[in-house]
Amino acid sequence: MVGALDTRIGIGRGFGGGASMSDVWRQDAAAGFVEELFAAHQNEIYAYLIRMLRDPELAADLTQDAFVKAYRNYNTLEKAENARAWLYQIAHRVALDHIRRQKIVRFLPWTGESRGAAPSTERLVMDAHLSGDLQRALERIPERQRAALLMAELHDLTGLELAAALGVSHVAARALLTRARESLRQALAAERAAEADADATARPPARRGDPRSGPAR
Repeated sequence: MVGALDTRIGIGRGFGGGASMSDVWRQDAAAGFVEELFAAHQNEIYAYLIRMLRDPELAADLTQDAFVKAYRNYNTLEKAENARAWLYQIAHRVALDHIRRQKIVRFLPWTGESRGAAPSTERLVMDAHLSGDLQRALERIPERQRAALLMAELHDLTGLELAAALGVSHVAARALLTRARESLRQALAAERAAEADADATARPPARRGDPRSGPAR
């Protein structure tokens, strides 16, 4: 798949045209670095995109697009240790660009193990069976909040990584995640209340004399 990425980037190990040797070295360094990132992070970036878009083929295409953009924007990465958050930032923008074009926001069930300390309530909900009401609740949440929940609760980005991926300050990222968690709680409560009302409406009324109708008067 790395070879396919080279093709998408439009490079080989030799460069034609009038490029100077320093340009060749810079492009070669960028290509090598992005290929290493691709090998290390392609699966998790694909997992993020498939949950955002619910289309495996589209997610595969956009995963490659994200790494092509990483190559082309190699000079925007200030520190190599920030590469993972930088990749999520690129993938996040790729996903949102597609969503805004297509006007769709859909998710797949979450799986995976939590990393670090005890998981949050939201993580426990997400790791449980993703019921229809939870899917519908997620659709009620603004796309930026959904993305924050995905990256923090499923992909285990730290606060600083989340801030970098979303392109905001650490304080703003924490505030967004807090709003997202509250939005999820409220949306879940609304969905479950609607589901209970629907069940009550669908249940046939108790007949007179039926023990469920209570004592006769």
